[in-house]
Amino acid sequence: MESKDLCAVERRGRVHLITITGAGDHRLNPALLAALRSAVAASAGAGALVLAAEGKYFSNGFDQAWVRTAPPHLHATMDGGFRALVADLLALPMPTVAAVTGHAAAAGCALALAHDAVVMRGSRGFLYMSEVDAGIKIVDFFAELIREKVPDAAARRDLVLRGDKMTAAEAARRGIVDAAVDGGVGDVVAAAVAEAERLAARGWDGEVLAEIRKAAWPKVWGKVKDHGAGPAAARPRL
Repeated sequence: MESKDLCAVERRGRVHLITITGAGDHRLNPALLAALRSAVAASAGAGALVLAAEGKYFSNGFDQAWVRTAPPHLHATMDGGFRALVADLLALPMPTVAAVTGHAAAAGCALALAHDAVVMRGSRGFLYMSEVDAGIKIVDFFAELIREKVPDAAARRDLVLRGDKMTAAEAARRGIVDAAVDGGVGDVVAAAVAEAERLAARGWDGEVLAEIRKAAWPKVWGKVKDHGAGPAAARPRL
């Protein structure tokens, strides 16, 4: 599948809107990660960025089916691709907003939290760090991201050590997301775009914003910075 088939890009006013397309669970594999990095790189000239997804999932995490079928020497490309995408978002010279339109699990949850603001659908979807239930060790920079983006120790414990599936209302109450939005996917995207427009209207210096973001979450930046700031890698050949 070509990158253009994996996500769509459009401009809504000053907002660069990226939508992961299709009705699947949007598992993060090297092809989708490369498509997302290319879409983020195409945001030059916008005032803010929004990432959304079609269907019932925002992202259900890493593509474990890809891992089972890909040659072992390619496995690192998935971890490296995700680190690069997070680095791209942290270094982006504009505000970023995640429109969590459905379930966001494991790496999908981490992807949402890598944005400056998170708007989540109130009627469907969970934030879910599934590693403890799946018997998978948590990736080091995931742990740093959650430590730096989830301020409350009890909320962090419930996410990573208990595997709680948090609704939008619960996540908003605990300060993990910024807003729970009633309605369907379109309503969540509209709310995210409105928040992005509001942030873009502040007229901040984008390069200064990016440097402040890196300084605000230094441990995450330290673990991803060597993977970003370059062109998206091509889809690896099997």
